[in-house]
Amino acid sequence: MEDDVMKELDLVVLTEDLSKHGLKKGDVGTVVLTHREAGYEIEFATLGGETVAVVTVISPLVMLFSIMLITRPATVGAARVRVPDPVV
Repeated sequence: MEDDVMKELDLVVLTEDLSKHGLKKGDVGTVVLTHREAGYEIEFATLGGETVAVVTVISPLVMLFSIMLITRPATVGAARVRVPDPVV
């Protein structure tokens, strides 16, 4: 999925923890800005709309969101989904 082109307002999922920002693999965010060099400004928020973090990431750290199981309540932090391990 990392070859998929992401655009502003797309929902994306973290593929790795970003503990510096309190984010975990599976957290769901929204692309708010795309950068020419394959980077993205992503806003991570609770399902209630409260911003958890806004971070700039490179494309391998996120993938486009698809229908997945949400695994933790929004009141704990960012919305999170189960991210499948890569197929080898």
